Amino acid sequence: MASTLPEIHLVRHGETEWSLSGRHTGRSDIPLTAKGEAAARDVGSRLAGRGFAAVWSSPSQRARDTCELSGFGAGAIVKDDLAEWDYGAYEGITTKEIQASRPGWQLFRDGCPKGEAAGDVGGRADRIISELRLANAPILIFSSSHFLRVLGARWLGLPPTDGARFILDTASISVLGYEHDLTEPVIRRWNQR
Repeated sequence: MASTLPEIHLVRHGETEWSLSGRHTGRSDIPLTAKGEAAARDVGSRLAGRGFAAVWSSPSQRARDTCELSGFGAGAIVKDDLAEWDYGAYEGITTKEIQASRPGWQLFRDGCPKGEAAGDVGGRADRIISELRLANAPILIFSSSHFLRVLGARWLGLPPTDGARFILDTASISVLGYEHDLTEPVIRRWNQR
């Protein structure tokens, strides 16, 4: 059943060469693959007929291109707080490679040297949530996996580290909303492909 309360649609960007290979892609601007471009176009058809008061995008090329290819680029507002996790020294390398020199490392628990910790990302997510609650309207957001996972956790009032409990595939759509009223935030749908 559709809610009469505002829903926030979250779109993870389409596939890139680095997302395909598992390389941490924070601030590097990696373009979408051909498959990622096709999936971005498909996002548009999956969201057809839905109205949004605003469209927000991460500053990354992959998020902005996903937004554009899905048909929502006109009037999209780029928000720096929607940027992916800053992986610092771990930018461009895989978890397996990191764990070879730092056994047991986990992003959400341990953060990244010269980059962000979960609390830093949570602070950015909290600012976005404050804007969403103030807008009190349906908004469409394009960003990246780890940031959106933290956003989902913070939406529910969970610590940023609990973003580790959520997974997002490329070009997936998730929906944040409310149950009975604006004091009861919920995840209405997650990681739909």
